[in-house]
Amino acid sequence: MARKATPEKQGRLQQIVLSYKMTREADPKVGLVVAAVGIVTLGVLLAVGFAIGHPVYLGLLGVLLAFLAMAIVFGQRAQRAYNSKMEGVRGAAASILEQQMGRQWTTTTAVAFNRDEDMVHRAVGKAGIVLIGEGNPGRVKGLLAAEKRKMARIVTDVPVHDFIIGNGEGQLPLKKMRTTLAKLPRVVPGDKVTATTDRLRAMGDPMKNMPIPKGPMPKGMRAPKGR
Repeated sequence: MARKATPEKQGRLQQIVLSYKMTREADPKVGLVVAAVGIVTLGVLLAVGFAIGHPVYLGLLGVLLAFLAMAIVFGQRAQRAYNSKMEGVRGAAASILEQQMGRQWTTTTAVAFNRDEDMVHRAVGKAGIVLIGEGNPGRVKGLLAAEKRKMARIVTDVPVHDFIIGNGEGQLPLKKMRTTLAKLPRVVPGDKVTATTDRLRAMGDPMKNMPIPKGPMPKGMRAPKGR
């Protein structure tokens, strides 16, 4: 008698199906692209296998590499679809920072905000301190300036990068936020990152007194994890 799938496996399968459906809504060709990547990868390995006289060995290796390539391509397109879906949603940058940036960054959402729900989020990593502003650009500039002045009192030797999310001139489009942060030069050693994070935490977390939810999530969606 076949064993029934465990609840954990069922939950993982449901998550994959949900992620695929969400991605297909924004990227209708995702299925064809992922399938093509798998077929091409397997085909290349098989061709090499026949050429060197080891089709079975290279065929098995091709299957494994094909699944790996398909997973990577699907993950990338799923992230882009999620980011596109989040465009214009209040707190979208915070959600992406928390769920896609992985362990390379320590994120604190809404370290500064106002009554109009403009806000600034902070991430600390080997590239230094990154401040991400969301909301009205004019008001966000003031929040960013005030936050940098506050940090300057306790952190003086770490690079600070600031961005305002938006599609206007001099702004950072939401869909490019993750790749932009990933390209920042890593100039801060690990121990200094930890020390900087501890100093900034000592400033307190204003989110404790903020009456809005952290990191919005559109109904029926789950953010793909970063790699």
